[in-house]
Amino acid sequence: RLVPHAIRPATILGALDSIAPGAAMILVAPHDPVPLLAQIHDRWPGRFRTDYLESGPEAWRLRFVAD
Repeated sequence: RLVPHAIRPATILGALDSIAPGAAMILVAPHDPVPLLAQIHDRWPGRFRTDYLESGPEAWRLRFVAD
């Protein structure tokens, strides 16, 4: 949530691109990142398993696990 909004998607995609198979990343967002999830699926079909750890109202926490 500390990353400026203008560069947030590129920063997240760059971080995901560096995750090795079997590794994971936790994303904390101020809203449900549905458009970002669609972008991730389009860019890397089937590469990540996504688990919601928290679903608002203050924060959404998602775990991305690389397959």
